[in-house]
Order: sequence, then C-alpha cells, then structure tokens
Amino acid sequence: MSTLALTVNRRAVDCRSEPRTSLADLVRDHLDLTGTHLGCEHGVCGACTVLIDGVPARSCITFAAACEGAVVTTIEGLDDDEIATELRAAFTREHALQCGYCTPGMLVSARDLVLRLPDADEHQIRIGMSGNLCRCTGYVGIVRAVMSVIAARRGRDIQPVVGGGRTTLGPTGAGHGAAKDDLRVASTSAAASVTASLATAAIADFTPTATIEQAFEVQHAPANVAALFADVAAVAACLPGVALTNAADPHRIEGEIRVQVGPIGAQFAGGARIERADDGLSGRIIGAGNDRRSRSSTQGEIRYRLTPRHEGRATLVDLTIGYTLTGLLAQVGRSGLVRDLARRLVDQFAANLERKLSGETVGPAQAAQHLNGLALLLGLIRARLPRWLGGTSRH
Repeated sequence: MSTLALTVNRRAVDCRSEPRTSLADLVRDHLDLTGTHLGCEHGVCGACTVLIDGVPARSCITFAAACEGAVVTTIEGLDDDEIATELRAAFTREHALQCGYCTPGMLVSARDLVLRLPDADEHQIRIGMSGNLCRCTGYVGIVRAVMSVIAARRGRDIQPVVGGGRTTLGPTGAGHGAAKDDLRVASTSAAASVTASLATAAIADFTPTATIEQAFEVQHAPANVAALFADVAAVAACLPGVALTNAADPHRIEGEIRVQVGPIGAQFAGGARIERADDGLSGRIIGAGNDRRSRSSTQGEIRYRLTPRHEGRATLVDLTIGYTLTGLLAQVGRSGLVRDLARRLVDQFAANLERKLSGETVGPAQAAQHLNGLALLLGLIRARLPRWLGGTSRH
C-alpha cells in the first residue's frame, strides 16, 4: 500500500491504495465519486474521462500513484462550472442524452473543446470527440450541442484559451509521481512558465521509444555540407512539410511540420534546440511538438556526423533519428510503417540537400509539400514488390 496526496474536486485528499490501483477505481471505490463511469477499461471508450491538471485523461488506464500531487476534477467537480452548465443545457436541448452512460465522459471532453476551439468547426469537434464512444450512437445531437455552446460563447466575445491550460508537452499528468519536494519545485516552475504557445516550452532531453539509423552520400566536400548544416533555414527548406516561424536564435528554432498518414492529418507546432561540435562535422537537434487537432504529441532527436569520402570530394552523412509519438497518430502509425516513412523522408531530404549544395533552387514541388503518408506508402510498396514477388517464386 502507498499513501497518496492529491487534490480531487478542490478538496485535498490523502489516501492509501495499492500501486496497481487505477485513478478510476480510486475515485469510485475510495472517494465514492461514481459519476466517473467504467466501460471498456482499456482507454478506448472514454466513459471514464476526468481532468488531470485541467487536461482530459482516461482514468481507467492512469495509475493513481502517478497522480501524486496532481489536481483531479471528476464530473461531480464540474457542478458549478460555467462551461459544463452550458453544455448540460445544450445536451438537453439538442437531445444528446439517451441512456446517459457515456455522458459524464462526453461532458468532460466537450468542455475541453469549448475552452480551446476558436470556432464551432464540426470537423474539429468530431475529431476532438472521437475518443468518446456513445453506445446509443447519438453523435449528431452531441456534436450539435457542442457546436451551439462554442458558437454562443464566441458570439459573446469569450475568446478561446490557447492550449486549454496545457503547460507541458507529453502525456497528461507528466511529471507527477516524483518526490514531493520535486513536485513543489516543478509546480512552481510550471506556474511561472505558462505561455501562449507550446512552442516556447522547454526542450528537454528524453529517451526515444524507437531509433532509426540511416546514411547517405552527397557529392560535396564536408566543409560545404557543414556550412549548409549551420544554416537552419537552408536545412529546413530541404525537409518536406517543414516551415520555420522563428529562426533568429542559431541555437533554438520554432516552427511546424505537416504530416498526413492515411486519413489522419497533423500539424505539429513546437520548438527545437540545436547543438553543434566546434568543427561543425557533428551535431544534434532535439525537439518536441504538439498537434491540437489529433491530440498527438511527438519528441524527436536527430544526431548527425559528416565523414569525408573519396579524398574529401564527397561526404557521408550518418543520421541517427530517435522519436517518441503519443496520441491518435501513435495508434494509426504502427512502428514498422513509421520507420519506413521516416526512411523515405530521409531519402527526400538527401535529394533536396544535393540540389541545394549544387546551387539549385529547392522549390515547393521538392520541399514545401507536406508528408503524405499514403504517397510514401505506395512508394514503399513499389520498392518492395519485386522482392515480395521474388520471395514468392522461390517457394
């Protein structure tokens, strides 16, 4: 048994629980807050959604021990909440209530959308609510209700809250579960560093969940390649889908990258810090980004090393790419597919880099297009098809 100290519905709570106890079981069985419903207990249906530090989270797959020091709000804690009150009225008005089992989780998720979305965009609302399943299939009324509340609030000139109160990248509640003294320092630091954009969040080191190693050769001297790598804007121009929004600091950049994996599109906005060796022949870029529409987050690290080839007339570029992906894209993009897409991206980057070093213009057709996962997948199939057919003919 472990002792937990957290805040639930504005009330300080100290309780004892087993390390395996989920947050859902804690609030239901220990605190008698049964408005949080359990459905699939696999983080799929969304019936158990609560707020952890103001951000919606699946309580059935969140360990209570990970919420040490966190602020948790269940549906009961939203009784007097202005947005939740408007949503409850809209759900009644638009006939968004049927059996009601999914409704607590729906209201928590819908409140987050009302808080964040700039306008009543049906497409974005459907994406935002896609993690909450209605057993009675009453989605039309639910979407209508959320749209009406957003439209009414924006009509009263109530502006959206950028990020919806999010102050850190990564999973909801990240940073909790540490020692209590560390939590006090972390919470003080987080309160002092709230900004209007996740792009300005601190870029911290991390341990990648997957790593890809790839190398390619360009027909230019290492000094020329190192000089181009020192030009952040030039390197960004060679990467498909990348657009810089701030490159004034040579050691830190901000921007976005657009990705399309099958039916799922994402626009990751974030920042990166840049480290280079004194000779310019090696370095590291580490960054993090967040896509608000798909609720996906990513952290990435690129290490590069430039080695002379052919008596210095060419350069071998060795890349080690590490990444961690969470959210909807992590569910859609299986690791094998993501690895193959990353390799295709490196191939495009190498081709654009060669053009850039040769003095050619890297135009929209080469670099500005976003990363279309379907097109890259078709290219992958074309590349592998002869091998597959050859393997079949040998049997």
